[in-house]
Amino acid sequence: MAGSVNKVILIGNLGADPEVRYLESGSAVAKFNIATTESYTNKSGERVENTEWHRIELWEGLAKVAEKYLKKGNQVYIEGRIRTDNWTDKEGQQRYGTTIRANSMTLLGSAPGGGGEAGSGASAPRAAQSPRQQDAVPPTMASGNDDDDLPF
Repeated sequence: MAGSVNKVILIGNLGADPEVRYLESGSAVAKFNIATTESYTNKSGERVENTEWHRIELWEGLAKVAEKYLKKGNQVYIEGRIRTDNWTDKEGQQRYGTTIRANSMTLLGSAPGGGGEAGSGASAPRAAQSPRQQDAVPPTMASGNDDDDLPF
């Protein structure tokens, strides 16, 4: 096999509101965790549930959508790729972390309370994709990436 694929598809619920920050360059980055749960019946006939937590990272337009519309408990569909980072902590221990860098996100389900948040005046877009999905590095403001090019 000549090539390889690094693609992740997840549907899960946010464990907390997204943490959004803006870099000095003006680039937005959002981070949040989603839970995926599988359930099955074991050999003894007992119902078993396994929950996995996934760290999600969004950049630029997707980060801004997350900041505006995502809240704890929301269900989302995420497409992206796996990234593993390593670093040395304060005690000198080598640490590793796996993150899903999303390039597409779809908000699923309905808003809590049946019709959105009171006074929001806007409905959330159902799907959002990064305008530069193929990039291996997060786009920066210098790359000519403009919010007016967002597909929603």
